[in-house]
Amino acid sequence: MNRSQTRSPDEPFALYVHWPFCVSKCPYCDFNSHVRAAVDQAAWRAALLADLRHEAAMLPGRTLGSIFFGGGTPSLMPPETVAAIIDAAAGHWRMAGDVEITLEANPSSVEAARFADLAGAGVNRVSLGLQSLDDDALRFLGRAHGVGEGLAALATAQTAFARVSFDLIYALPGQTLAAWEAELARALSFGTEHLSLYQLTIEPGTRFATEAAAGRITIPDGDAAADLFEATRATTAAAGLPAYETSNHARSGAESRHNLTYWRYGDYAGVGPGAHGRRLGMATVRHRKPENWLAAVDRNGHGLATEDSLTPHDRATEALLMGLRLRDGVDLTRIARLAGGAAPVDAAAVARLATLGLIVREGDWLRVTEAGALLLDAILPEIVMSAEVLV
Repeated sequence: MNRSQTRSPDEPFALYVHWPFCVSKCPYCDFNSHVRAAVDQAAWRAALLADLRHEAAMLPGRTLGSIFFGGGTPSLMPPETVAAIIDAAAGHWRMAGDVEITLEANPSSVEAARFADLAGAGVNRVSLGLQSLDDDALRFLGRAHGVGEGLAALATAQTAFARVSFDLIYALPGQTLAAWEAELARALSFGTEHLSLYQLTIEPGTRFATEAAAGRITIPDGDAAADLFEATRATTAAAGLPAYETSNHARSGAESRHNLTYWRYGDYAGVGPGAHGRRLGMATVRHRKPENWLAAVDRNGHGLATEDSLTPHDRATEALLMGLRLRDGVDLTRIARLAGGAAPVDAAAVARLATLGLIVREGDWLRVTEAGALLLDAILPEIVMSAEVLV
């Protein structure tokens, strides 16, 4: 178990770069993604570099441990823009010797054709949005690619990049346990080091939310979804890719270092439309709409919409909520330091949940068990105490 969660100003931080554009909007997606007929690539490159300069001024002298290009569809970015951002980051900060540079990609043949150039730009890890290995499911999910095209892109990615992950969505309407187990077995056969496996959720404001409200979509009920979740954990663990976070599975040493920064509550800077950051006790949020973000960068030299100081309780609570998603759990001594006093943890609730086998406390470490992982969304509100309760 890796229990190294002590944080210091010398520890490498993470950089998130948001590219908001997609060819089309998927019906399940509530991310900050937008469809535009045209994108002024030169203007966007200049604005992203300006936003990056602002964050560099806020975090001088630091070491950068990871960069993550997310979206939207970052594989639509010109490789020249990706290279410019990586080069600028290397100019602003020291780069860790094992810096992880991830780019999210759609598995279309057009985007796969850019993989070699993106690798040449400095990307060393790709996260591929396959989403399903079933053509009917892909059509339901509104994906533009088919299984054949997706697997061809996966093969290209495995040639171009040192590290490859891909996403699948399960718990689809009508999906049986046997069908998902067969799909997962096939996914594991491709030999990638990392899988992100998400249950379909109906997010407010999406087209699927409208369909569900009208009764045209019904996802598996709680018991069926639980069976799928438990099978996912057991199958990936048996294959050597156990869950290290609620929905993420990896071989030992192949965990996403960038995302671990979030879950371990390290510093991270966010640039681009809608990007969030946590740096030096401050919560930052960029303007969400692409045009508004561009205008803000032009006006102010950065795309910030808000920049707020987090209270000690806020920081401790966020660290708890993020850290308990991890298999390793959280160091309550560190949580207490963030809180400036006692950790905001309900000891009676912890004791009750421990009796039920849902959580384990070992000295100053607190973690959710395999049985508890299934009920994480219900467990967290029980454990974490609000500021009002602590007063």
